Amino acid sequence: MLKEPKRLLKGFLPKETAQHHRDNILILLKEAFQKAGVTPFDIDVVCYTKGPGMGAPLVSVAVVARTLAQLWNKPIVGVNHCIGHIEMGRQITNSDNPTVLYVSGGNTQIIAYACKKYRIFGETIDIAVGNCLDRFARVLNLSNDPSPGYNIEQMAKRGKKYLQLPYVVKGMDVSFSGILSFIEEVGINLLKAKEYTAEDLCFSLQETVFAMLVETTERAMAHCNSQEVLLVGGVACNLRLQEMMADMCSERGAKIYATDERYCIDNGAMIAHAGALLFKHTGPTKWDETYCTQRFRTDDVEVTWR
Repeated sequence: MLKEPKRLLKGFLPKETAQHHRDNILILLKEAFQKAGVTPFDIDVVCYTKGPGMGAPLVSVAVVARTLAQLWNKPIVGVNHCIGHIEMGRQITNSDNPTVLYVSGGNTQIIAYACKKYRIFGETIDIAVGNCLDRFARVLNLSNDPSPGYNIEQMAKRGKKYLQLPYVVKGMDVSFSGILSFIEEVGINLLKAKEYTAEDLCFSLQETVFAMLVETTERAMAHCNSQEVLLVGGVACNLRLQEMMADMCSERGAKIYATDERYCIDNGAMIAHAGALLFKHTGPTKWDETYCTQRFRTDDVEVTWR
């Protein structure tokens, strides 16, 4: 029987709202235990996302994790969200030492392992690629069901006419904000003039931003002498991105590894897996360090398990 985390959210929310959140958390926990066929007594360690991410979700999860760790007298491990994606991808695909393209709504990074850390070889200097796609989906009034990025992908499959967009690669880094501004202004005017369709604009946007990602990933592969690419993060579900990356890998005699939406999209299993690795090789997180932070770099984590 689960103990109710009475201290949860106390003092932060009105009594009725806090009670509603507690009830939802208890329901979620009970469902998770039932599906997994375990009880709190079977748990060795409580893992949670320490960062990076949006403040409110991070705080909520950290509060719940700290409360449960105390109630159940379990050690706790704070996990870097990006590391969770990488280690889940490596686990599912059995890739050895890949160059990683991590693409999501909040992150865009080209990563490679070296000297006990995941080194960031390149990244976005403004918004993430997923953010770019999602924001353009809102401009077109596309549905959020199942996700804006997915609907952009489906629209792009029917696009035929390519619109030349800014191609912004700066060394190993990429920039998407200017592309978004351009297509929001110029592209929409062309759409109104019926020179391009919405499908054409989705197609053009995808082809441009994905080409930028393929170019920078290939450059990182050349630098690291790598023969593997691993795609992780929510945008990695996009089949067109996987296809373009596969073409590049084929030309280099390299292998591409990708998973489906079960493991690409944020999930608890990836945090549990990365947390288990950390716990086994480093031990629990010190209690005074079990906070959350929106700014938690991938290369801040010492990778002790490799």
